[in-house]
Amino acid sequence: MKYYMPVKVFDEDECVAAHAGDIAALGSSALIVTGKRSAKLNGSFDDLVAALDGKGIKYQVFSDVEENPSTDTIFAARDAFAQTGIDLVIGVGGGSPMDAAKAIALVLYHPEADLDYLYDKSRSSSALPVVCIPTTCGTGSEVTGVSVLTRHDKKTKISMVHKVFPSLALIDGKYLASAPMTLIVNSSVDALAHLLESALNSKADDYVKMTAKAGLGLWARTKDILEGKREPQKEDLALLMRSSAMAGMSIAQSGTSIPHALSYSLTYHLGLPHGKAVGHFLPAFLEAAPKDQRDELVDLAGFSGLDDLTSFIRTNLDTAGIPQDELIRSYEAVKSNPAKMNSASFPVDENSLKKIAGV
Repeated sequence: MKYYMPVKVFDEDECVAAHAGDIAALGSSALIVTGKRSAKLNGSFDDLVAALDGKGIKYQVFSDVEENPSTDTIFAARDAFAQTGIDLVIGVGGGSPMDAAKAIALVLYHPEADLDYLYDKSRSSSALPVVCIPTTCGTGSEVTGVSVLTRHDKKTKISMVHKVFPSLALIDGKYLASAPMTLIVNSSVDALAHLLESALNSKADDYVKMTAKAGLGLWARTKDILEGKREPQKEDLALLMRSSAMAGMSIAQSGTSIPHALSYSLTYHLGLPHGKAVGHFLPAFLEAAPKDQRDELVDLAGFSGLDDLTSFIRTNLDTAGIPQDELIRSYEAVKSNPAKMNSASFPVDENSLKKIAGV
């Protein structure tokens, strides 16, 4: 067994301000990678700028990261900042800015890199140092080496093959306070899928199961918030972030499995939010899993059984009405991918994949 999680993680109130020195230790000229609005609305951008100013760190901003960032965006950032002396990349926001930050850090370090470089395992994975500041509670990208990018040439999302782990993750639940509940629910379902898919993964070992099961226990403590039964308190926001980070630690070792693989086509072709697309396939995936393993995990997540979890997904995500031809497209993409077909801890053949995909 091997466990490699090289990210220094701080999870606390006013985390960015408290660890400005840790940021400064990584570089003196930062590129802030973020989206157009949310980081400024939730206060994370201002906190970061104050921390950088306080340590005399120069910074520039790339705020053109779209949802599900494309490889085109990565190279646009590289071309804009390659000659500016950047020696540190800071991703602020949800999974999109954090994933983009990792890829940008790679291509800034290798200015000759082209699209093929991102998917060539024989090339160097060295990159500029990366800091991640999450503001949503789904991807866990702050603790993984993965960067999932949209490939318009292939009309889907594909992870680059290079693993770029952040040097530093700064987690503060307060950035969730201004997030719409729909975003929190969708993000939390993504975290739930990470936890379940990692625990039911062919690469799952005792270390993966440790973080996955711990994360499910944390996730269960906020389920009633996601169901709209009460308003989140400060500690709840911290728990949402923490369970997402635990989920990220889990998939950093095992990778994701069938629900994620099926989801990418729906996100690309229908614009379905990632958490919603993944969640759509989660109940059928669990139905295909060995009952004893499934029931333990479902119970840890705070559900009375698979029917209860399925009801939660159907009620809170409302994914009814996905066109059958899109589900078939998802099925065909995964069927032709041996690595994904073998990613579950239980056998998945074409017939069982059809049931999971709903075709």
